[in-house]
Amino acid sequence: MTKRFLTLDNVSYTLPDGRALFSQLNAQFDQQPTGLVGRNGVGKSLLARILAGQLTPSSGHCKASGPVYYLPQQLAPTAGSTVADLAGVQPVLSALERIEQGSAAEKDFDALGEHWDIRQRLHAALENAGLPGLSPNSPADTLSGGEAMRVALAGAMLSAADFLILDEPSNHLDRPSRQALVEQLQQWSRGLIVISHDRELLNTLGRIVELSPSGLRSYGGNYAFYAECKANERQAAQQQLEHCKLERRREEQAMREQRDRQAHRQARGKQTRREGSQAKILLDAQQQRSENFSGKAQRQQAARQTILRENLHNAQQQLEREAEIVMHAPPTPMATPRRVLTLENLVLPFGGCSAPITLSLTSAQRVAVVGANGSGKSTLLKVIAGQLQALSGHCQHSGKLAYLDQRLTTLDPSQTVLTQIQAANPDTPESQLRMQLAQLDLDAQKITAPSGTLSGGEQLKAALACLLYAALPPALLLLDEPSNHLDLPSLIALETMLRAYRGSLITVSHDEAFLNALGLTHRLSLEPPGISLSAW
Repeated sequence: MTKRFLTLDNVSYTLPDGRALFSQLNAQFDQQPTGLVGRNGVGKSLLARILAGQLTPSSGHCKASGPVYYLPQQLAPTAGSTVADLAGVQPVLSALERIEQGSAAEKDFDALGEHWDIRQRLHAALENAGLPGLSPNSPADTLSGGEAMRVALAGAMLSAADFLILDEPSNHLDRPSRQALVEQLQQWSRGLIVISHDRELLNTLGRIVELSPSGLRSYGGNYAFYAECKANERQAAQQQLEHCKLERRREEQAMREQRDRQAHRQARGKQTRREGSQAKILLDAQQQRSENFSGKAQRQQAARQTILRENLHNAQQQLEREAEIVMHAPPTPMATPRRVLTLENLVLPFGGCSAPITLSLTSAQRVAVVGANGSGKSTLLKVIAGQLQALSGHCQHSGKLAYLDQRLTTLDPSQTVLTQIQAANPDTPESQLRMQLAQLDLDAQKITAPSGTLSGGEQLKAALACLLYAALPPALLLLDEPSNHLDLPSLIALETMLRAYRGSLITVSHDEAFLNALGLTHRLSLEPPGISLSAW
């Protein structure tokens, strides 16, 4: 059996601005399916590109036993691109077509290799992915986000790579496609690294590796085991911090008592010297011994204080690395209308749902929109937000509406996060806005850089902050796949915030664990050709 491996040997990467993203990473990946996790912006996608050979590290080396196939999390098919392009098999198909037309060029046979049945295998892969209507020449730029990901995953499974590296592969996938992905990955017999924050997907992998500013750390189990270990680490870090604080208080008390005793001895010595009851030579000797002892005690105390300060600093740093992400729920809108949204016989301009939609949403309702990829969920949100025109019917909403789309178009990539959140809430002090962004793990350096330079998860948190921390709180929140790209601590914070939000909510998501955490009231299913509204 061929041994497949990926090895990092003292790998470091420095950003163009001179910041070290990670330093001296050492790790070996074998055929055990591995989940790579870590906070947004820590460098997971960059590390994946280094492992795939697409990016050269600033120092160190990466070695692979064979070809590595990397599937990025952002799929943006260009105009004119085809399904074969998105699946990564167009060069092979083109070579096959030229050979079938009579080409004897060596480069065509090299490109084709042993893949004479690539056309049949692609057709079978698309059918297995639930996309039997697509052909290699079908346009890719008309596919939904979930359909595009399924095509790209089909191409990854067709590869002859020793290792697959999949970056957030379950993003945009509907429920059946997520289950199919798990089954596909369980059948994959070669090396596999999955970058993900999908708790259900991570639970199917045998090993979790965490990337943090401290480096790479391997946990010998699935996500549930990793989460238990992290909880124990946070508890231990908190206990260590409390212990260090207690030790420092005790040392400070001991120092005060030592100073008091020394001052008492010095006062007694002065009194004895004034009374003249002892010879001067004896008093001078006693004073010298006292001064020597005092100087030694002070040096020992200073050394002890230095050690205690270092221990306290290290304990605080460890706890800060494990600090929770905090998202503040916007205040309840003033004079919230009882009826927030009315849809009457609404027919969507495209998508699989052709039946008219009638819905009345009150201020107490919180709705999940579910359905297969391409059924029209995102289209429905765009129509409600006024970004698309319905074919027919009526749509009316009351109060302020805030809409977060999958592509985060509300965020200007050329402007800083701080500039944009100040524009949304000009009356709030900058210090408070900075504090709220810091609680999202967006530090001063990140919020003063163009938002387009941030990671996908950081951009999502920035876009959420600009919507939720606006001067006028929204009466209706429209969220399209808001859990995509978020790290696990941020995902938990988002769930907590949305539970506390008292306005109306409509969210599109395929993450069942996320939806179950929101306290939803209703489920709107878009199952072509009809729709159904039911209690959650």
